[in-house]
Amino acid sequence: MPYRRVGRSGLKLPAVSLGLWHNFGDDKPLDTQRAILRRAFDLGVTHFDLANNYGPPPGAAEANFGRHLARDFRPYRDELVISTKAGYDMWPGPYGEWGSRKYLLASLDQSLSRMGLEYVDVFYSHRPDPDTPMEETMGALDTAVRQGKALYVGISNYSPEQTREAARILAGLGTPLLIHQPSYSMFNRWVEDGLLDILDEVGAGSIAFSPLAQGLLTDRYLSGIPAGSRAAGASPFLNAEGITEETLATVRALDGIARRRGQTLAQTAIAWVLRGGRVTSALVGASSVKQLEDNVAAVGNLDFTDDELAEIESHLAR
Repeated sequence: MPYRRVGRSGLKLPAVSLGLWHNFGDDKPLDTQRAILRRAFDLGVTHFDLANNYGPPPGAAEANFGRHLARDFRPYRDELVISTKAGYDMWPGPYGEWGSRKYLLASLDQSLSRMGLEYVDVFYSHRPDPDTPMEETMGALDTAVRQGKALYVGISNYSPEQTREAARILAGLGTPLLIHQPSYSMFNRWVEDGLLDILDEVGAGSIAFSPLAQGLLTDRYLSGIPAGSRAAGASPFLNAEGITEETLATVRALDGIARRRGQTLAQTAIAWVLRGGRVTSALVGASSVKQLEDNVAAVGNLDFTDDELAEIESHLAR
C-alpha cells in the first residue's frame, strides 16, 4: 500500500481508504463488518472514514465501529487514522444539523462516545451552512483541536471559493485546513474546475468519495441494470433514469481499457482518480472482503500512459 502526504502536513494516508457510509449499520451482520475491517487493516488500509449519521439508523456505523475497535483494534490505535463528520441531519430540533458551533461540538462529543475514543484524527464540517457565518463553523473546528478531541480538521462538499475562505479563516486561528473530501469520479469531475488548484494553493490534501460513481464504474452494469442493484432501487444517488444507453456504452468502453491494463473497471476507475498525485486518497466502500480486496488491488497499477488517458478522455467527452 503506498502512502501519500496530505497537502503540506506531516500526515500520510493510504492511497485507498475505507469508508463506512454503507454496510456498517445495523442492517449488516457484525461478523461481516469485522471481517472487512480486519482485512482492510492487513492490506495497509489504515484510514477508516465515518460520519455521525452513517447507519442505518444514524449513529449505528460509529457505534458498530466502536465495538470492532474495542474488540480488535484498540492495541493499534496509533496505527490508525479515524475520521468523522457533522453537518447533515442527525437529531430532531433546531440544533441537529448544519454548521453551528453548538451542533458541531455536541455532535463530536456524541461521536467520540459512540466509538469509545478520546479523539478522532480528523473532524470534518460535512457541508457548508448558508445561514451560519463561516467564522463560527471554522471556529468550532479549531476548538475541537484545542480541546484535544481532534488532531486535524477538514471540510467536505465545499465549493472552491468556500474552500479558500475556510482555509483562510482556519490559518488565522492557527489550525490549518488539512483536507477536503469531495465527490470525484470519471463521471463527476467538478473538482477539476478550480478546487484542486485551490487545495494546492492552500496546502491541503483531498480524499475522493464515490470514485466508482455509486457502483456505475464497476462490472455490475455492463449488461444493463440488474435486479437488486442500487440503480434498480430507490437510491437518490444512482437510479435507472440516470443510466442511459449512452452512459452504458461509455462504461463498456472504459471496461475494455481496464481489461487491457490488466485491471477490472473498478480498479481502473480508482487508479484514474489517483492519477498524477493530486488526490491524496480514494475512499471506497465494501460489502464483502472480496469486494474490498478487488478495490484495494487498484494500487497494483496506478500509472497511465498518455495514450490511455487520451482514450479515456475521448470516451468521457462524448
